[in-house]
Amino acid sequence: MMKAQSNLPVDGARLWADLMALAEITEPGKPYTRRSFSALFLEGRAWLTRRFEEAGLTVRLDAGGNLIGRLEGSDPSAGTIMMGSHSDTVPSGGRFDGIAGVLTALEALRSLRESGKVLKHAVEVVDFLAEEPSEHGLSCIGSRAMAGALAPEMLDYRDGVGERLGDAIDRVGGKVANLEQALRQDVAAFFELHIEQGIVLESRGIDLGIVTAIVGIARVEIRFEGRADHAGTTPMDLRRDAGAAAARTIAFAADRAKELAAAGRGHFVATAGVVELAPNASNVVPGQARIVFDIRGEDQALVHEFMAELDEATAAIAEAGGVARNAWNILSDAKPTACDPRLRELLTQSARDLGFSTLSMASGAGHDAAFVARFAPSAMVFVPCRDGRSHAPEEWAEPDAIAAGAAAIYEAVLRFDAGAEQTQRDREN
Repeated sequence: MMKAQSNLPVDGARLWADLMALAEITEPGKPYTRRSFSALFLEGRAWLTRRFEEAGLTVRLDAGGNLIGRLEGSDPSAGTIMMGSHSDTVPSGGRFDGIAGVLTALEALRSLRESGKVLKHAVEVVDFLAEEPSEHGLSCIGSRAMAGALAPEMLDYRDGVGERLGDAIDRVGGKVANLEQALRQDVAAFFELHIEQGIVLESRGIDLGIVTAIVGIARVEIRFEGRADHAGTTPMDLRRDAGAAAARTIAFAADRAKELAAAGRGHFVATAGVVELAPNASNVVPGQARIVFDIRGEDQALVHEFMAELDEATAAIAEAGGVARNAWNILSDAKPTACDPRLRELLTQSARDLGFSTLSMASGAGHDAAFVARFAPSAMVFVPCRDGRSHAPEEWAEPDAIAAGAAAIYEAVLRFDAGAEQTQRDREN
């Protein structure tokens, strides 16, 4: 268990109070839910806006619907140090996923202002719009907009009641007609705190994780076509069982993924997250099967190798089982994102100087930092979460852990700014 520190440069109690207060803005009986674009999401943003303003920040919404609080620096040409995450949640999610990153950034800015220090860089806290998959079927909407990765066709995606994504962004304060104004070229560094959403830090007794990379994510759909028959009268050797083919595929994928995960090429996982059988009756041999695999890795070449092996294996499984593999569709294939080595080192040095242990580790989940990294150096800090639970009401991180992560980011921001000053002095000399 992390040892409490009394000499941190941030106010951990104030940060914790903010976390618990924002958590109260949730759907009754469905904690902790603030879906993007909903009335509760807007209520949460109104609360954040007040907190930003109380901290003395200049507050605005950009064209992509991102809420931004800004503290100016002494040198307008130095650029911006950005921190933040997201305040929306999955249904019945937790109090920390994304939210801890936004409020950590706020606390760092608040503490910086109260210290009387004036940095060369401007410093911002950002609540990115809709990092979680929205009802429109798209995630990381605000950070995509900043990175120029919110394609025009995405604005026509519709939710369950038919509202266009573009209209939804406008409704919450963005302005898609001027979406190019959300693009950023001034960001010198980006830091994001997040709960780990896994059990590595807790199980090893490590205080903070320094993220090496955010995994690439590929999704593959496979469909088998067999023949639906009576489950009691059809002999086993005469069946064309699409369900059996699906089962063999899942077993192959699980076994091979374990081997590749141990191959020393970074984080790698594969999951058969969607499995559908038809007609899905206990007394009918399945005539159809559909599987969607979620495949994640730090090394995109390894992801592609696994996909090629899965392609070959499923073709063989189909032939051996007397069924047709009538679909092999790559639904998505996002590249991994490496975190900036310099920022990682600043975070590591800051954490260790504060007395915290660190572990370099990959993120198996997606984050806004992956899109910010397209236009600025980016880095992430992970804090432990109880039993690795996330996207659930039981999600929990200790107050001291959140404060430790906030302090590490605060110190890294100071070091980055001081480094910029030293670089300028070196140039002048």
